[in-house]
Amino acid sequence: MSVIEVFILAIIQGLTEWLPISSSGHLVITQQILGLDLPLIFDVMLHIGTLFVVLTVFRKDIVEIIKALVQRDFETQEGKLAYFLVVGSVPIGVAGYVFRDFFESLFGNLPAIGLALIITGCLLFISERRVGNRKMGVLDSVFIGLAQAVSIIPGISRSGVTVSIGLLRRIDKTTAFNFSFLLSVPAIFGATVFESRNLVWGTVDVVPMFVGVIVSMMVGYGSLKVLQKIIFSEKFHLFAYYCWTLGLVIVFFTIYQ
Repeated sequence: MSVIEVFILAIIQGLTEWLPISSSGHLVITQQILGLDLPLIFDVMLHIGTLFVVLTVFRKDIVEIIKALVQRDFETQEGKLAYFLVVGSVPIGVAGYVFRDFFESLFGNLPAIGLALIITGCLLFISERRVGNRKMGVLDSVFIGLAQAVSIIPGISRSGVTVSIGLLRRIDKTTAFNFSFLLSVPAIFGATVFESRNLVWGTVDVVPMFVGVIVSMMVGYGSLKVLQKIIFSEKFHLFAYYCWTLGLVIVFFTIYQ
């Protein structure tokens, strides 16, 4: 895999990781167009760049959450958030380990990706119309965590479904947005650690990997800031039309090609 190919994939990863249009789905589609057959580790490594973005943007929150975990103080606001993050991280850990082979098999299934994009679009469209200002509870973290587990399927947007479920639960937008992206930290970190063992025994080229991480980090920072503005400007549902269009094109293309 050339540096140019990694550069293209990293840009797509950075743009689509935080926007609710499924980065994994777009990466698979791009790989099909370019004729690439990449191992899952490349997708995970590209996520490292966007992981650094979350660690940068939410660094103060993350520091307070770590303090609460170390001190086992779950009565403060940060402590409760830490507890919710732990609970919300369990589903994706279990699903990723138990159903890993199933999820990996979907990465080459374009009709399934198209259908998943359509489902993502439906959630985005419905959730925008739900207005609430309720405080988050432990049951909310379970539902959002389950949504994140489902987002392992390429075409299901992690940010899209987690924020949408939060809004459907009538959680205020700020909390839904922040929790969604904080919840991505243990998920991406865990997946990276689990897959990184391939770096020891595999034949992964370090230079393209490094380029991918840097580029996805730079582009990802911009896309996260854009999404933050979009959510609070009542335009979150507009991404639904994009997901529907792309999903339908993929389904019809694969059926009638």
